[in-house]
Amino acid sequence: MLLERGERKRTKNLDVFFAASPASRSRLGLVVPKMGHRIVDRNRVKRRLRELGRRRLLPALDAAGLEFDVLIRVRRRAYDADFARLEGEVMEVVEELCSRVP
Repeated sequence: MLLERGERKRTKNLDVFFAASPASRSRLGLVVPKMGHRIVDRNRVKRRLRELGRRRLLPALDAAGLEFDVLIRVRRRAYDADFARLEGEVMEVVEELCSRVP
């Protein structure tokens, strides 16, 4: 399981776990707990993170020639974060992952 075998990078709104992918491509998973929020709020956070993964995270890993499994777990503060803040945190993690290129 990625939570046990992967490394973790923690930001203000997200916990990002990553490890080398056994598949021949990078993959993204999301964990968005309810944390007392409405389903509408939870779906909004999921949509934002899926879009960031599709447009920014996975293409950046592919361009760097990396194959990682990435799991993003939302922290309580993420429900109040706007899209730009989440994007900044995801890109911060991507830059760290891409800097690991041998």
